[in-house]
Amino acid sequence: MSADTSLPDPVPAHRAPSRFEKGAQVLMASCLGVMAVAVFVNVVLRYGFGSGIAASEELSRLLFVWMVFIGAAAAYPAGEHMAFTSLAGLLVRKPLAFGLLTALIRLLVIAACAMLAWGAWQQVVVGLGSHSVVLGYSAALLPLPALLCSAAIAVMAFIELIQRVPLDLGHGAEVE
Repeated sequence: MSADTSLPDPVPAHRAPSRFEKGAQVLMASCLGVMAVAVFVNVVLRYGFGSGIAASEELSRLLFVWMVFIGAAAAYPAGEHMAFTSLAGLLVRKPLAFGLLTALIRLLVIAACAMLAWGAWQQVVVGLGSHSVVLGYSAALLPLPALLCSAAIAVMAFIELIQRVPLDLGHGAEVE
């Protein structure tokens, strides 16, 4: 009689995306769609008719920045950020050490988000006094998604810390 000492499959069961994740996906797809149309129309106008839309590049840059930070916030609850799980994987059989490491990681995530939010807030304040050249939107709209993303990730990490959610080690072949 041999005891089964293998660990359960670390890959979590596929779960349905939350409303937050679905909303983020819709926003990212909308940004990408508007960017694609704006750039395509601008290319056709430039090469086909010798003219163009000056606002196309500025709009695409603004939407790209927003899309990246929306994606970063949506990737956190899905466990899709880069993770180095070598040490955590070694501690998975030691619940106390694994729990302490999990708490430390979450606290470091919150600290990093606080630093990002502080820097982004300073840039938002600086941007309030200036406007984009072509479209005339407030320059504060460029660093604003970094502020919102860092706040969202910090809140999610804090909730996981309070609820003592274990680290997701199910990164499959991407384990470092």
